[in-house]
Amino acid sequence: MALPSPPVVPLPERPAGPVCLGFLTILHEASGHLGGYLVTNTWGRPLEFRLSSAVQPNKVQQILYGSTLLPYVCADLIGKTLVDKAGVAVGLVVTDREAVLDLRLKLDVPVVWLASAEDPRALALAGGRGAVAAAHAGRGPVLCHPHFASLDVPAAREFLGRLDSAFDLAEPFGRIREAIAEARKLGVAGRAA
Repeated sequence: MALPSPPVVPLPERPAGPVCLGFLTILHEASGHLGGYLVTNTWGRPLEFRLSSAVQPNKVQQILYGSTLLPYVCADLIGKTLVDKAGVAVGLVVTDREAVLDLRLKLDVPVVWLASAEDPRALALAGGRGAVAAAHAGRGPVLCHPHFASLDVPAAREFLGRLDSAFDLAEPFGRIREAIAEARKLGVAGRAA
């Protein structure tokens, strides 16, 4: 007599792609532009942190690059370097600087801008097709690069939907700034990525 087979219990569906987030900010100071990149899991726990050395464009570069200088420095020079050197892959990069959106031109994952509630440019863009999330509760909109809106808006919404509803996308940027300040005290900035 054969024993009955145990019931088949389906395994929970695993999310596609990495479930880590990258938070990238750029600070502008007298010494130049300095970047910080924090990779977290979906609960906000840190997995990796990197910071860049200061990048200070000279006058000739300012003239030649014109209005494209800031996105070039923030996205191409600092952002791309930090993300490339990170050992943990992410499914989404969140930034608080509009100029970092051009990083999407160099990456295969969505890059979203968590804009300030008072930013008039962000509020104007929020009405377009690049809006991932509308402004609410004193926060600005979440926007993606306009050239990738058809791909990134649904992907970013799906990714953000995996996060706990209490996850505050703005909070990691405070941690990055504090970590950069502490690293300076320890003299780490000279040995950065």
